[in-house]
Amino acid sequence: MAVTASIHVDAVTVSFDGSPALASVDLDVSSGEVVAIIGPSGAGKSTLLRVIAGLERLDAGRVLLDDRDLAGVPPHRRRVGLMFQEHALFPHRDVAGNIAFGLRMQRLSPRHISARVDELLHLVDLEGFGSRQIQTLSGGEQQRVALARALAPQPDVLLLDEPLGALDRTLRDRLVVDLRRVVTRLGITVLAVTHDQQEAFALADRIVVMDGGSVLRVGYPAELWERPRTARVATLLGFTNVLEIGVVGGCASTPWGDVDVSMPDGRVAIHLRSAGVRLGAESSGVRGTVVACRFAGLQTSVQVAVDGAPVLEALVPSAGAPRPGDEVGVTIDPGAVVTLGD
Repeated sequence: MAVTASIHVDAVTVSFDGSPALASVDLDVSSGEVVAIIGPSGAGKSTLLRVIAGLERLDAGRVLLDDRDLAGVPPHRRRVGLMFQEHALFPHRDVAGNIAFGLRMQRLSPRHISARVDELLHLVDLEGFGSRQIQTLSGGEQQRVALARALAPQPDVLLLDEPLGALDRTLRDRLVVDLRRVVTRLGITVLAVTHDQQEAFALADRIVVMDGGSVLRVGYPAELWERPRTARVATLLGFTNVLEIGVVGGCASTPWGDVDVSMPDGRVAIHLRSAGVRLGAESSGVRGTVVACRFAGLQTSVQVAVDGAPVLEALVPSAGAPRPGDEVGVTIDPGAVVTLGD
């Protein structure tokens, strides 16, 4: 079991050329917790990681690992492991040489280094790969080597910046499970940046949503899924069918038909869960045309165009799913309406 530390970010502010990259950000990560940060480009995600690693100077605020204030502590003395999207592996060193790099910097004995490298190769399922050259490895294998190298010095905290971003979708879906398995087995504190919502939900105990240098929302995956609270957070979490509607007398007027709801009268932002969008015969509900479909095993995501309305996503059983060009009738299950806003 690794020695781990909690992370405390207190009112951290960073500006570049007078423009705020982080605006008084607060964040707490418990010891042994895995937290993912998501948000668009320029949200401040990577800047926050670089601040914790000591690679970016603060304008204000402080960062603590456990109760240790990191002000003035150089990066190599922070006991923080780093893994970036591009991996930055040394092409002139073999797999074992890459993993051992940080251990050599600690001036450990060759025997200790060899034992630690073997331990990490086993951990990341690369036994027997020690003498392999980096150029001969697949993208997934290189990702495992980079993870092993980051873990080699036994850091208190592991920071991951888009660790799977350079890989294709299928490989990412598989490796995120492996990554979660490894960090859970070690019990190490992890703060991971990703732009991929699926990756964040699969990897993290909690998720931080950032935008414009600020933290918009922090919560457990199930909590965010059930109640994103705001339209911006819902959009950043990858939700579709987010819009503002009017409610009068318990009836919500949407571009795809009226829905009975338990909401006070007025304007309100909502999210329509795609699983609650019903597609039937053209004669039922509001008429629409299927413009795209994406098969996903037992279910298919169907994009429906209705005159004068945004494109609507419906999630339907793949068996009997409509095809592009089909005319369908759209109805909304009242249970699919999620209110947004605190």
